Amino acid sequence: MTQQPRAALVYNPVKIDLPRVRRALETLEAELGYGETLLLETSVEDPGQGPAREALEAGVDVVIAAGGDGTVRAVAEALRGSGTSLGLLPSGTGNLLARNLGLGLADVTRALRIALTGTDRAIDAAVMELRAADGGSSEHTFVVMAGMGLDARMLSETDDDLKKRAGWLAYVQAIVRVVKDPNVLRFSFRLDDNEPRRVKAHTIIVGNCGTLPANILLLPDAAVDDGVLDIVVLRPETALGWVQALTKIIWENGIVRRLPRGDRAPRAKVDALVYSTGTDLDLRLTEPADVELDGDPFGRAVGFRVRVDPGSLLVRVPE
Repeated sequence: MTQQPRAALVYNPVKIDLPRVRRALETLEAELGYGETLLLETSVEDPGQGPAREALEAGVDVVIAAGGDGTVRAVAEALRGSGTSLGLLPSGTGNLLARNLGLGLADVTRALRIALTGTDRAIDAAVMELRAADGGSSEHTFVVMAGMGLDARMLSETDDDLKKRAGWLAYVQAIVRVVKDPNVLRFSFRLDDNEPRRVKAHTIIVGNCGTLPANILLLPDAAVDDGVLDIVVLRPETALGWVQALTKIIWENGIVRRLPRGDRAPRAKVDALVYSTGTDLDLRLTEPADVELDGDPFGRAVGFRVRVDPGSLLVRVPE
Protein backbone atom coordinates (compact mmCIF):
# COMPACT_ATOMS: atom_id res chain seq x y z
CA MET A 1 0.00 0.00 0.00
CA THR A 2 1.44 3.34 -1.07
CA GLN A 3 1.77 5.87 1.75
CA GLN A 4 -0.09 9.11 1.26
CA PRO A 5 2.09 12.18 0.73
CA ARG A 6 1.78 14.75 3.48
CA ALA A 7 2.57 18.44 3.85
CA ALA A 8 3.21 20.69 6.82
CA LEU A 9 2.12 24.32 7.03
CA VAL A 10 4.35 26.53 9.17
CA TYR A 11 2.30 29.68 9.54
CA ASN A 12 2.46 33.08 11.17
CA PRO A 13 -1.00 33.52 12.74
CA VAL A 14 -0.80 37.29 12.36
CA LYS A 15 -0.14 37.11 8.61
CA ILE A 16 -2.67 34.58 7.29
CA ASP A 17 -6.40 33.88 7.36
CA LEU A 18 -6.09 30.36 8.80
CA PRO A 19 -9.72 29.23 8.28
CA ARG A 20 -9.50 30.23 4.61
CA VAL A 21 -6.18 28.44 4.16
CA ARG A 22 -7.49 25.31 5.89
CA ARG A 23 -10.53 25.17 3.60
CA ALA A 24 -8.27 25.44 0.53
CA LEU A 25 -5.96 22.75 1.91
CA GLU A 26 -8.83 20.34 2.65
CA THR A 27 -10.10 20.69 -0.91
CA LEU A 28 -6.66 20.06 -2.39
CA GLU A 29 -5.96 17.14 -0.05
CA ALA A 30 -9.10 15.40 -1.26
CA GLU A 31 -8.34 16.16 -4.91
CA LEU A 32 -4.65 15.23 -4.86
CA GLY A 33 -4.69 12.31 -2.43
CA TYR A 34 -2.67 14.07 0.27
CA GLY A 35 -2.96 13.20 3.95
CA GLU A 36 -4.08 15.77 6.49
CA THR A 37 -1.68 18.72 6.57
CA LEU A 38 0.35 19.16 9.75
CA LEU A 39 -0.36 22.69 11.05
CA LEU A 40 2.46 24.31 13.01
CA GLU A 41 2.24 27.86 14.36
CA THR A 42 5.16 30.27 14.69
CA SER A 43 5.66 32.62 17.63
CA VAL A 44 7.67 35.69 18.53
CA GLU A 45 10.17 33.44 20.29
CA ASP A 46 10.36 30.96 17.39
CA PRO A 47 9.63 32.51 13.98
CA GLY A 48 9.75 29.18 12.16
CA GLN A 49 12.90 27.14 12.70
CA GLY A 50 11.44 24.97 15.49
CA PRO A 51 8.14 24.21 13.72
CA ALA A 52 10.04 23.43 10.50
CA ARG A 53 12.30 20.98 12.33
CA GLU A 54 9.21 19.38 13.86
CA ALA A 55 7.84 18.97 10.33
CA LEU A 56 11.10 17.33 9.23
CA GLU A 57 10.93 14.91 12.14
CA ALA A 58 7.37 14.02 11.10
CA GLY A 59 8.70 13.02 7.66
CA VAL A 60 6.51 15.31 5.56
CA ASP A 61 7.12 15.70 1.84
CA VAL A 62 6.95 19.49 1.73
CA VAL A 63 6.99 22.27 4.32
CA ILE A 64 4.90 25.29 3.33
CA ALA A 65 5.97 28.63 4.80
CA ALA A 66 2.91 30.83 5.25
CA GLY A 67 3.84 34.32 6.38
CA GLY A 68 6.17 37.16 5.56
CA ASP A 69 9.82 37.16 4.58
CA GLY A 70 10.84 36.43 8.17
CA THR A 71 8.81 33.22 8.24
CA VAL A 72 10.23 32.11 4.89
CA ARG A 73 13.78 32.82 6.06
CA ALA A 74 13.32 30.90 9.31
CA VAL A 75 11.79 27.86 7.60
CA ALA A 76 14.47 27.91 4.90
CA GLU A 77 17.13 27.96 7.63
CA ALA A 78 15.76 24.69 9.02
CA LEU A 79 15.27 23.07 5.60
CA ARG A 80 18.65 24.03 4.09
CA GLY A 81 20.50 20.84 3.16
CA SER A 82 17.66 18.57 4.29
CA GLY A 83 16.39 17.56 0.85
CA THR A 84 12.82 18.38 1.90
CA SER A 85 11.04 20.91 -0.28
CA LEU A 86 9.98 24.40 0.71
CA GLY A 87 6.57 25.58 -0.48
CA LEU A 88 5.60 29.25 -0.40
CA LEU A 89 2.30 30.79 0.60
CA PRO A 90 3.15 34.52 0.33
CA SER A 91 1.35 36.43 3.06
CA GLY A 92 3.49 39.38 4.12
CA THR A 93 4.44 42.83 2.87
CA GLY A 94 7.51 41.97 0.82
CA ASN A 95 7.22 38.33 -0.29
CA LEU A 96 10.67 38.78 -1.79
CA LEU A 97 11.61 35.16 -2.51
CA ALA A 98 8.24 34.55 -4.18
CA ARG A 99 8.69 37.72 -6.25
CA ASN A 100 12.16 36.72 -7.37
CA LEU A 101 10.93 33.24 -8.36
CA GLY A 102 8.05 34.75 -10.35
CA LEU A 103 5.34 33.21 -8.18
CA GLY A 104 1.92 34.82 -7.87
CA LEU A 105 1.14 36.62 -4.64
CA ALA A 106 -2.65 36.84 -4.46
CA ASP A 107 -4.17 33.40 -5.17
CA VAL A 108 -4.09 31.20 -2.07
CA THR A 109 -5.35 28.05 -3.82
CA ARG A 110 -2.86 28.40 -6.68
CA ALA A 111 0.04 28.93 -4.27
CA LEU A 112 -0.94 25.84 -2.27
CA ARG A 113 -1.38 23.75 -5.43
CA ILE A 114 2.14 24.71 -6.56
CA ALA A 115 3.47 23.79 -3.12
CA LEU A 116 1.85 20.35 -3.30
CA THR A 117 2.32 19.47 -6.97
CA GLY A 118 5.03 21.77 -8.33
CA THR A 119 8.56 21.01 -9.46
CA ASP A 120 11.49 21.17 -7.07
CA ARG A 121 14.01 23.86 -7.98
CA ALA A 122 17.38 23.85 -6.23
CA ILE A 123 18.39 27.36 -5.23
CA ASP A 124 21.32 28.79 -3.30
CA ALA A 125 21.17 29.90 0.32
CA ALA A 126 23.50 32.30 2.10
CA VAL A 127 24.95 31.55 5.53
CA MET A 128 25.99 34.51 7.68
CA GLU A 129 28.00 34.46 10.90
CA LEU A 130 27.26 37.68 12.81
CA ARG A 131 29.85 38.97 15.26
CA ALA A 132 28.71 40.96 18.29
CA ALA A 133 30.69 43.62 20.13
CA ASP A 134 30.94 41.39 23.21
CA GLY A 135 32.80 38.72 21.23
CA GLY A 136 29.82 36.43 20.75
CA SER A 137 28.62 35.18 17.38
CA SER A 138 25.53 33.63 15.83
CA GLU A 139 24.86 31.91 12.51
CA HIS A 140 21.82 32.55 10.31
CA THR A 141 20.59 31.63 6.85
CA PHE A 142 19.05 34.09 4.42
CA VAL A 143 17.65 33.58 0.93
CA VAL A 144 17.13 37.11 -0.42
CA MET A 145 19.39 39.87 0.94
CA ALA A 146 21.27 40.97 4.02
CA GLY A 147 22.60 44.43 4.68
CA MET A 148 24.27 46.90 6.99
CA GLY A 149 23.81 50.64 6.97
CA LEU A 150 20.87 52.64 5.65
CA ASP A 151 18.63 49.67 4.81
CA ALA A 152 19.05 48.12 8.27
CA ARG A 153 18.54 51.44 10.04
CA MET A 154 15.51 52.13 7.84
CA LEU A 155 13.93 48.92 9.13
CA SER A 156 14.69 49.79 12.75
CA GLU A 157 13.13 53.24 12.23
CA THR A 158 9.93 51.95 10.58
CA ASP A 159 6.73 52.18 12.62
CA ASP A 160 5.31 48.64 12.85
CA ASP A 161 1.70 49.78 13.22
CA LEU A 162 1.99 52.03 10.16
CA LYS A 163 3.59 49.17 8.22
CA LYS A 164 0.56 46.96 8.98
CA ARG A 165 -1.81 49.67 7.70
CA ALA A 166 0.15 51.08 4.76
CA GLY A 167 2.55 48.33 3.69
CA TRP A 168 5.69 49.56 1.93
CA LEU A 169 4.52 53.19 2.10
CA ALA A 170 5.45 53.04 5.77
CA TYR A 171 9.11 52.89 4.80
CA VAL A 172 9.02 56.32 3.14
CA GLN A 173 8.96 58.10 6.49
CA ALA A 174 11.87 55.99 7.72
CA ILE A 175 13.87 56.52 4.51
CA VAL A 176 13.61 60.30 4.82
CA ARG A 177 14.71 60.18 8.46
CA VAL A 178 17.65 57.87 7.79
CA VAL A 179 18.99 59.56 4.64
CA LYS A 180 19.33 62.81 6.60
CA ASP A 181 21.65 61.00 9.00
CA PRO A 182 25.28 61.80 8.05
CA ASN A 183 26.67 58.67 9.72
CA VAL A 184 28.48 56.20 7.45
CA LEU A 185 29.98 52.76 7.83
CA ARG A 186 33.74 52.38 7.99
CA PHE A 187 34.88 48.83 7.43
CA SER A 188 37.48 46.52 5.97
CA PHE A 189 36.54 43.49 3.95
CA ARG A 190 38.02 40.54 2.11
CA LEU A 191 36.11 39.01 -0.83
CA ASP A 192 37.18 35.43 -1.61
CA ASP A 193 40.98 35.31 -1.95
CA ASN A 194 41.42 38.98 -2.84
CA GLU A 195 43.43 41.42 -0.79
CA PRO A 196 41.57 43.18 2.08
CA ARG A 197 40.17 46.63 1.32
CA ARG A 198 39.07 49.56 3.48
CA VAL A 199 35.84 51.32 2.55
CA LYS A 200 33.63 54.17 3.75
CA ALA A 201 30.00 53.75 2.65
CA HIS A 202 26.39 54.34 3.63
CA THR A 203 25.26 50.76 2.95
CA ILE A 204 26.53 47.34 1.96
CA ILE A 205 24.06 44.72 0.74
CA VAL A 206 24.79 41.06 0.02
CA GLY A 207 22.16 39.41 -2.16
CA ASN A 208 21.14 35.97 -3.31
CA CYS A 209 18.53 37.54 -5.62
CA GLY A 210 17.98 41.08 -6.75
CA THR A 211 14.36 42.29 -6.94
CA LEU A 212 12.72 44.43 -4.26
CA PRO A 213 9.03 45.39 -3.86
CA ALA A 214 7.67 47.82 -6.47
CA ASN A 215 9.67 45.79 -9.02
CA ILE A 216 12.88 47.62 -8.11
CA LEU A 217 15.90 45.70 -9.38
CA LEU A 218 18.67 46.45 -6.91
CA LEU A 219 21.06 43.68 -8.01
CA PRO A 220 20.45 43.30 -11.75
CA ASP A 221 22.76 40.33 -12.32
CA ALA A 222 21.76 38.32 -9.27
CA ALA A 223 20.24 34.85 -9.72
CA VAL A 224 19.02 32.45 -7.05
CA ASP A 225 20.92 29.50 -8.48
CA ASP A 226 24.19 30.88 -9.91
CA GLY A 227 26.38 29.80 -6.99
CA VAL A 228 27.60 33.30 -6.15
CA LEU A 229 26.60 36.23 -3.99
CA ASP A 230 25.98 39.67 -5.49
CA ILE A 231 27.24 42.61 -3.47
CA VAL A 232 26.54 46.33 -3.79
CA VAL A 233 28.18 49.12 -1.83
CA LEU A 234 26.25 52.40 -1.77
CA ARG A 235 28.53 55.38 -1.15
CA PRO A 236 27.13 58.69 -2.45
CA GLU A 237 28.98 61.68 -1.01
CA THR A 238 26.78 64.46 -2.41
CA ALA A 239 23.14 65.10 -3.29
CA LEU A 240 24.05 64.52 -6.94
CA GLY A 241 25.52 61.16 -5.98
CA TRP A 242 22.22 60.16 -4.38
CA VAL A 243 20.33 61.21 -7.51
CA GLN A 244 22.68 59.25 -9.78
CA ALA A 245 22.48 56.13 -7.60
CA LEU A 246 18.68 56.18 -7.36
CA THR A 247 18.36 56.91 -11.10
CA LYS A 248 20.48 53.88 -11.95
CA ILE A 249 18.58 51.60 -9.57
CA ILE A 250 15.05 52.75 -10.45
CA TRP A 251 15.40 53.78 -14.12
CA GLU A 252 18.24 51.76 -15.64
CA ASN A 253 17.90 48.59 -13.56
CA GLY A 254 14.16 48.69 -12.99
CA ILE A 255 12.85 49.89 -16.36
CA VAL A 256 15.44 50.01 -19.16
CA ARG A 257 16.84 46.53 -18.51
CA ARG A 258 13.34 45.04 -18.67
CA LEU A 259 12.60 46.50 -22.12
CA PRO A 260 13.12 44.36 -25.27
CA ARG A 261 16.90 44.12 -25.75
CA GLY A 262 17.28 46.24 -22.63
CA ASP A 263 20.14 44.03 -21.51
CA ARG A 264 22.12 45.40 -24.46
CA ALA A 265 21.57 49.04 -23.53
CA PRO A 266 24.67 51.00 -22.39
CA ARG A 267 25.11 50.97 -18.63
CA ALA A 268 25.90 54.19 -16.83
CA LYS A 269 28.92 54.10 -14.54
CA VAL A 270 27.96 55.54 -11.16
CA ASP A 271 30.77 55.99 -8.64
CA ALA A 272 28.23 55.92 -5.80
CA LEU A 273 27.31 52.29 -6.60
CA VAL A 274 29.98 49.59 -6.61
CA TYR A 275 28.94 46.07 -7.63
CA SER A 276 30.89 42.85 -7.17
CA THR A 277 30.35 39.09 -6.87
CA GLY A 278 31.92 36.34 -4.81
CA THR A 279 31.30 33.28 -2.71
CA ASP A 280 32.82 34.31 0.63
CA LEU A 281 32.83 37.80 2.17
CA ASP A 282 34.45 38.70 5.50
CA LEU A 283 33.70 42.19 6.81
CA ARG A 284 34.88 44.03 9.96
CA LEU A 285 33.47 47.38 11.14
CA THR A 286 35.20 50.05 13.16
CA GLU A 287 32.08 50.32 15.35
CA PRO A 288 28.79 48.38 15.69
CA ALA A 289 26.03 48.87 13.12
CA ASP A 290 22.49 47.62 12.52
CA VAL A 291 22.05 44.46 10.46
CA GLU A 292 19.05 43.13 8.54
CA LEU A 293 18.46 39.71 6.99
CA ASP A 294 15.62 39.26 4.51
CA GLY A 295 13.91 42.39 5.79
CA ASP A 296 14.08 41.65 9.51
CA PRO A 297 16.33 43.56 11.93
CA PHE A 298 18.99 41.44 13.65
CA GLY A 299 20.39 44.00 16.07
CA ARG A 300 23.90 45.41 15.91
CA ALA A 301 27.15 43.72 14.98
CA VAL A 302 30.81 44.60 14.52
CA GLY A 303 31.20 42.37 11.49
CA PHE A 304 30.13 39.28 9.66
CA ARG A 305 31.26 36.50 7.40
CA VAL A 306 28.85 35.33 4.71
CA ARG A 307 29.24 32.44 2.29
CA VAL A 308 27.06 30.91 -0.37
CA ASP A 309 25.72 27.37 0.01
CA PRO A 310 25.00 26.45 -3.62
CA GLY A 311 21.84 24.51 -4.48
CA SER A 312 21.19 23.69 -0.84
CA LEU A 313 17.48 24.56 -0.72
CA LEU A 314 14.68 22.94 -2.72
CA VAL A 315 11.75 25.25 -3.52
CA ARG A 316 8.48 24.26 -5.18
CA VAL A 317 7.78 26.19 -8.38
CA PRO A 318 5.19 25.68 -11.17
CA GLU A 319 5.82 22.72 -13.45
